[in-house]
Amino acid sequence: MAQQNLFVGSLAYATTDDTLKAHFEQIGEVTSARVITDRDSGRSKGFGFVEMANDPDNQKAIDQLDGKELDGRAISVGLARPKEDRPKRDFGGGGDRGGSGGGSFRQRSW
Repeated sequence: MAQQNLFVGSLAYATTDDTLKAHFEQIGEVTSARVITDRDSGRSKGFGFVEMANDPDNQKAIDQLDGKELDGRAISVGLARPKEDRPKRDFGGGGDRGGSGGGSFRQRSW
């Protein structure tokens, strides 16, 4: 069975991967801890994901850390939804444009 990730919300902008990992290690072994950052600015988006080494620790982390403080903010902890369960994002592009590349630059036909 695939390992279940934990979603951690309401993170302080100062929280790093290392401080997130250290906070969850009080529950059990952490396989990975990642604070999601903005691609352009590199600044934290205020949420992250933690993967515990074993599934029973997931529920223990939710029970013990949800609502607790990390770096001065009360965090929210819950099971992350798998990628395929998330709704598709619609950027309002008209849907049936095909592979034309979009934008306002028209291809010449001569």
